Amino acid sequence: METEKRAYVPIYVYGKKYEVPEGLTIQKAMEFVGYHFIRSCGCRGGICGACLTEYRVPGKYQLKVVLACQALIEPGMQIAQSPFVPLNRAQYELEKITGQPGVLGKIYPEIYRCVQCNTCTRVCPMEIPVMDYMAHAMKGDVEKVALLSFQCIMCGACASKCPAEISQPNVALLARRIYGRHILPFPEDLYQRIRDIDQGRYNLVLERLTQMSTEALMKVYTLREQEPQESQEWAPKDPNFPENIIGKGEPLSRKEGKVWGRIS
Repeated sequence: METEKRAYVPIYVYGKKYEVPEGLTIQKAMEFVGYHFIRSCGCRGGICGACLTEYRVPGKYQLKVVLACQALIEPGMQIAQSPFVPLNRAQYELEKITGQPGVLGKIYPEIYRCVQCNTCTRVCPMEIPVMDYMAHAMKGDVEKVALLSFQCIMCGACASKCPAEISQPNVALLARRIYGRHILPFPEDLYQRIRDIDQGRYNLVLERLTQMSTEALMKVYTLREQEPQESQEWAPKDPNFPENIIGKGEPLSRKEGKVWGRIS
């Protein structure tokens, strides 16, 4: 039985034509033709924002901005990766700016140059409403800016295209820092967890975890209850996990000495 041949499509990287297998991401296609990433590559999972890339396809006038690790190639695609985007980064002391009205505009006064052209939103690879949170920044609504910009990966695409030369990612980062430090209530559950740690509640459990074989650790890991994405009202069904699993009982494994637990 003959192996099915994979179709190849043409792409252009920095103006040079290559033939690559269809179905690849831009990043993998560039590696296929010989590019070795030293920069413009990080997590490969759409999180770090390092692989900011621009492209056009035949018959369309739009210049698209994407992450190379996420976007798939298209026939005839013309590709160029964006360089590092220098952003204006103000100096401030987070503990001293609580309660200041208009604090975002005081630290980043360039936000008032925004002309609401929406270029920032159109180029954002994460589809964040950048223009909307900038409008809230000019109004001084720190919480709105923090919540709307939460998915920002700091790639700098918005700042690189902004005609008002605003560093939107750093404005949003400041808002999230203020929101997390001075506005968002500190959860009581976290205080309780800190007290538990200080009192040594987990010392024995941690000691026994470090003695487990890899197989036993994997088994404990698969038994955990995962927190959902929307978790405001969520609480674990078993608040004592993994203490009640490995705290007492029969040996789990004798591969690397005496390891205790009750996993069956």
